Amino acid sequence: MTAGLPRIGLLGGTLDPIHVGHLDAAEAARRALALDSIVVIPSHDPPHRPVDPHASAYHRFAMVALAIDGRPGYLASDMELRREGPSFTALTLKDWHAAGWRPAQLFFIIGADAFAEIATWYDYPAILEACQFAVVSRPGTTVHAALDRTPELGPRVGVSIHVVEAPTAAVSSTDVRALLAAGKGIEGLVPSAVASHIAAHQLYSDRIATRVPSPVDMHGQD
Repeated sequence: MTAGLPRIGLLGGTLDPIHVGHLDAAEAARRALALDSIVVIPSHDPPHRPVDPHASAYHRFAMVALAIDGRPGYLASDMELRREGPSFTALTLKDWHAAGWRPAQLFFIIGADAFAEIATWYDYPAILEACQFAVVSRPGTTVHAALDRTPELGPRVGVSIHVVEAPTAAVSSTDVRALLAAGKGIEGLVPSAVASHIAAHQLYSDRIATRVPSPVDMHGQD
């Protein structure tokens, strides 16, 4: 470990929309691993989703910014939104390395349910050397149950895989979208500012309404 150097938590994903479960996981990792800051990185083209995100990159980034507003040490990053092609975590980590960050300083925050699929990720198993993994328990999936699906990761526990057993809200982005599509409320499932943004822009109630230009399109960048 790199004593005295900053320790950064990276929370990536489609975040369609970001919800309190995401924030619970980030905060649990921050406290358990003494992270100096949390960088939230919405994906542009999530490689593990069978369909495109329902909300545009523009709205998903806006919701992340609203969700973390007022949380000291939390930052929103558009690094994946500005990169064309699939948003592979391995490529994002390489960008951090190129900026001078060491693998021992980077803690990729991931729920146990998603971590159970780590062996299917791009650049596995090399990605395990690119950062530390903060694996947070999720309702219905413990960290150890996820590790049981990839037993060869066992020796890494406590070295580059850090188990964070903590209560997190039993909610998923799919749950939130389904409730909104049914015309039901989402109070308590997303931060209030996110709920207001969703209501103001009628997100998830009408798929067409969610298609606005992404920051990449608006700035004409590659």
